[in-house]
Amino acid sequence: MFKTILLAFDSSENARRALNVTMDLASKYKSKLYVIEIVDTYSINIAQLPKDSSFDVVRAIRDIKAKASGDVKQCIKLAQERGLEADGDVLEGDPASEILRYSGEIQADLIVTGSRGLSLWKRLLMGSVSNRIVSESRVATLVVK
Repeated sequence: MFKTILLAFDSSENARRALNVTMDLASKYKSKLYVIEIVDTYSINIAQLPKDSSFDVVRAIRDIKAKASGDVKQCIKLAQERGLEADGDVLEGDPASEILRYSGEIQADLIVTGSRGLSLWKRLLMGSVSNRIVSESRVATLVVK
């Protein structure tokens, strides 16, 4: 049923729960598991920084990517310890767009993501990555709380 499962990971508590659910499903269906974490460079707008800002955007993005890479490697390690075939990557851009694009690239049968549990106001102002994935995905999607 699910030959290829994509887990969109962000290191939140719900994402950690989603990892466990994903590993259970991958075990049951003997699926290949892909784990991705997105560095949201889409939201970083250098033009919004003051001209005299000492904030180093390039270094900040590099640090975030390094943390994301560690997260993905840890997820893959946990999956492999359970005997699962797993791979992963760190991507940059708008999270929902990248998740949807990557799921098409690997021909995922299922996308799993954690719910960030945004408040009503934050959802209205920012939108929700998981809501967008559910709305726009062409494959089954599971949001774990």
